[in-house]
Amino acid sequence: MEHLPLSLYLLFVLTALLTLILFFRAAGFSKGLISIFSLWLIIQSILSISGFYQVTNLMPPRFILLILPPIILIVITFLTKNGKNFIARLDIGKLTILHIIRIPVELTLYWLFLHKAVPEVMTFEGRNFDILCGITAPLVYYFGYVKNVLNKKVLLAWNIICLLLLVNIVSTALLSAPFPTQQIAFSQPNIALLYFPFTLLPGLIVPIVLFSHLVSIRKLID
Repeated sequence: MEHLPLSLYLLFVLTALLTLILFFRAAGFSKGLISIFSLWLIIQSILSISGFYQVTNLMPPRFILLILPPIILIVITFLTKNGKNFIARLDIGKLTILHIIRIPVELTLYWLFLHKAVPEVMTFEGRNFDILCGITAPLVYYFGYVKNVLNKKVLLAWNIICLLLLVNIVSTALLSAPFPTQQIAFSQPNIALLYFPFTLLPGLIVPIVLFSHLVSIRKLID
């Protein structure tokens, strides 16, 4: 990945930092949460920089150690008493504005595509429309939580649609990665997400976005 410009790395690192700041803000800058994320970032950064995830011919892929722990943590959060108390304290409006980070994420993916590090199918020129969630997030936040003119059904529908768009790009990314399970994009596999700092997209940003939608949907249904 030495061929990538420094500005691309900078864009993505700033996007990851913004994601964390917005999430910590929604959680009231919980010290415990910050500690957990700091430890996770240190572990994943060391593994990524060492080239651990670049070994792709194993089953199950090592990549599972990047995405499975956050999923398990999300499930635990929704099922345990402490987790439910944490969810209750989250600011749903601030979780909504967090989705603006999907704009720089999609710009990063497009830039990576131009440098032949991800397939076109993972960009908004392919079948990834996730950028629409980032573009509409400020409007949904303003009219839904500042002006309070959007009802719960509209807010719920927006979250569900954006969640489905997230599932779409995550599925595309996994199916185009150079694992034994690869199904698409053989001419240009998804290799960028195997390298630091782009491993933080599936290992940090996507879980936060996923969790934010799930929390919002739960709160809107209750």
